[in-house]
Amino acid sequence: MTEQNIYGNTPCFLGAKNISKDKNTDGVDAVIYGVPWEGAVTWGDYTGCELGPKVMRLCSGRYSGYLPELDHIDIFEHIQLGDMGDIDVVPADVYETMHRIENFAKNLWNSGKFIIGLGGDHGVTFPIIKALTNTGKKVGIIHLDAHYDNLPSWKDDEYARCSPFKRLYECEGVRNESIIHTGIHGPRNEPQAGRNAKAAGAVTITINDIRESKDLRALAKEIYQKAHADVDCVYLSICSDVLDFAFNPGGPVDGNGLTSYELLTLVYEICKLGVIGMDFVEVYPQQDLSYRSAHFASYIVLYALAGEIINKQRKQLSSQENQIHEHATTV
Repeated sequence: MTEQNIYGNTPCFLGAKNISKDKNTDGVDAVIYGVPWEGAVTWGDYTGCELGPKVMRLCSGRYSGYLPELDHIDIFEHIQLGDMGDIDVVPADVYETMHRIENFAKNLWNSGKFIIGLGGDHGVTFPIIKALTNTGKKVGIIHLDAHYDNLPSWKDDEYARCSPFKRLYECEGVRNESIIHTGIHGPRNEPQAGRNAKAAGAVTITINDIRESKDLRALAKEIYQKAHADVDCVYLSICSDVLDFAFNPGGPVDGNGLTSYELLTLVYEICKLGVIGMDFVEVYPQQDLSYRSAHFASYIVLYALAGEIINKQRKQLSSQENQIHEHATTV
């Protein structure tokens, strides 16, 4: 194993600096980490998302940080990415795993870096955001998904992949009115899920709302403004099945979803406005022999980082303008 491998033949994501041993975030701007967790399986034998972090890393070795379609930006001219490796989950112990995820995430949030989690099933999002609220921040969430994921439990597992947003509705540090369920569609949602969202005060933006919008970028801004209202920060959580299955062969089978262009545009435009961190979950490599969905993870992360770069540049420019104004008023 080389120093650039996280384990075995698995490289750091997108050539990131390996910080999996010393956990030292000095000198890095953004941190990637894996959550190789799969809890209760909610449908048949559709399983294997615990392999997601490994395969997404393997696939990422194909890519640079250069995006000619985004004004020729080279991500890694602006951002040093660090890979902190995977959280040590306990496959037979849901509660211990949730505790470990929360503690791991707490340390990351305290670093002040832009953090990116690779799942794993969607159940991992709850302890990640709970750890963020424990830092004292009030949190809004943009949730890109085909499904609400807000059912009380699955076969007595209250941390199942269908339940993280039910737990987040109950979390004191999350403003429910700033939870924006975005891209919701399809008959795998249960009627109770829509009722749960409404009762909690969360906002629903369906796939039709997106498709009928005349300006996708303006819609992204509107979504962000709703999520940012009366909170300290916004977190972005993406389930792969917000994509149509034509674009997501390694995700849950859901039709009438977003195209890859629509999802990447939303991610970029949202991150330009400022998110504190994000996750991408529900990639099932064994369902997709070509690993296309795992490859697409690199695109999602690069577009998010491109947005983060624009956001930082705007903040720096604003700070400089304020300093100039303050200087002018004192002379």
